[in-house]
Amino acid sequence: MTPLQIKVCGVTNIKDARACAELGADMIGFNFYPQSPRYLEPITVRRIIEAISPGICAVGVFVDANAERVRNTAEATGIRCVQLHGNASADTCSELAREFRVIRAFSTDPHFRPEEVSSFSNCDVLVDAYHRDLRGGTGLTCDWLAARTTRALARFLVLSGGLTKQNVGQAIATVAPDAVDVCSGVESAPGVKHQGALEDFFTAVRAACSSENAFAAS
Repeated sequence: MTPLQIKVCGVTNIKDARACAELGADMIGFNFYPQSPRYLEPITVRRIIEAISPGICAVGVFVDANAERVRNTAEATGIRCVQLHGNASADTCSELAREFRVIRAFSTDPHFRPEEVSSFSNCDVLVDAYHRDLRGGTGLTCDWLAARTTRALARFLVLSGGLTKQNVGQAIATVAPDAVDVCSGVESAPGVKHQGALEDFFTAVRAACSSENAFAAS
């Protein structure tokens, strides 16, 4: 069984990035959406990436960005994985997937249909909560049942949306994702990670995985 991966999104500084790395994060997300309180300039992201282990997947988060902007930002920062929210078409994702690992993000709004992800077979899929104005980091919980249905249609599923130490175990048991993504659930303020909350979240994820493995082996 492939170990469940942990992604910490909305990291804005070297201290928090190193804390995530020391706890064993598999992915760290950096926000390039200008309207986000966690937005960073590419030069800042490059400095953070250079300060952490190259074994950690640095993820650039974009909203309604065209392929040219994604490429330019990737070149400036050194990221090799891009997470695309908003209007990223299947054609754009396929184009970028020839150069990067692409995570196509979907929100579980009232119009979401899990079968939509079938058009993005060359991408990983992230399922997040819906918010009218924000893209990620809302603290809202996504529709776990829709996410579970999506799991069967995605090559790799990242579960996001309002995850905390209190609910991540139930989320893992319900959805069985390949990775969980946390942002506001481990913050003391937007873009500022709380060391204790990070530690508690990682502990909760690992406890849930141990329980799942024990159940599978019984």
